[in-house]
Amino acid sequence: MFSTAVVMSALELGFIYALVAFGLYLSFRVLNIADMTTDGSFTLGCAVSATLAVAGHPYLALPAAMLAGACAGVITALLQTKCKIPSILAGIITNTGLYTVNLAVMGFSSNVNMLRAETVFTAFGTWKLLPAAAITILCGVLLVLFLSTRLGLSIRATGDNPDMVRASSINTAVTITIGLGVSNALTALSGAVLAQYQRTADISMGTGMVIIGLASLIIGETLLRKGKTGRRVLGALLGCILYRFIMAAALRLDLPSECMKLVSAVIVAVAIAVPAIRSSKRGA
Repeated sequence: MFSTAVVMSALELGFIYALVAFGLYLSFRVLNIADMTTDGSFTLGCAVSATLAVAGHPYLALPAAMLAGACAGVITALLQTKCKIPSILAGIITNTGLYTVNLAVMGFSSNVNMLRAETVFTAFGTWKLLPAAAITILCGVLLVLFLSTRLGLSIRATGDNPDMVRASSINTAVTITIGLGVSNALTALSGAVLAQYQRTADISMGTGMVIIGLASLIIGETLLRKGKTGRRVLGALLGCILYRFIMAAALRLDLPSECMKLVSAVIVAVAIAVPAIRSSKRGA
């Protein structure tokens, strides 16, 4: 059904977008916060990566994009914890402001072309899957290890029971800030890698990233069920790869590209509804 080129492309994009799923796992599942900064952070990563790659620093572009994304997450956390703005509204405010920031990073141009610039994929030729997989697997392992540390356990506890965490003399504002910072750093890294993978950055590249990340996360949870942190992170990765294959199948049905967002929305709805329906039937 799928050609080798389609399979390789789905795997490559699956690994790249899995970083968004990792970030949403941290914010949405661990911290129990609906972070709407994702779209803006993803585009910010694209913008920083493209600008530095054109300047001749493709490898420096990746940590720089992560730092920029972390700053966006910290701003959202400060709006939430210090200004007492609801989490969803705080993310929307940051996301709105990032539009201008992203344009500024790209020299107030709506796109940046990298056709003549060297990227992290240049040395690997047609084997783009190798760096994409290596970056994602490394981030996944580091995320699992981070959530196993004392700080990571505090972040997990903040999402489960913030009142208990405060009673234990742990500052929940700090754990939320660090958690959202790491989450958006992973999202920005995904954008940075994708920009160099596609050799272009566009101001609209981050549109719908929340849907893509949530779809991958929920599909992964449906596949592997719930379990330990490592199992959930692996589920997010597998869910993202499966999501890309579903999208590839939709493209083979000759659906217009304009319909892809609708397909994504349907996938999320089905992925959320199926486990809920199964649970209700078992309860009955």
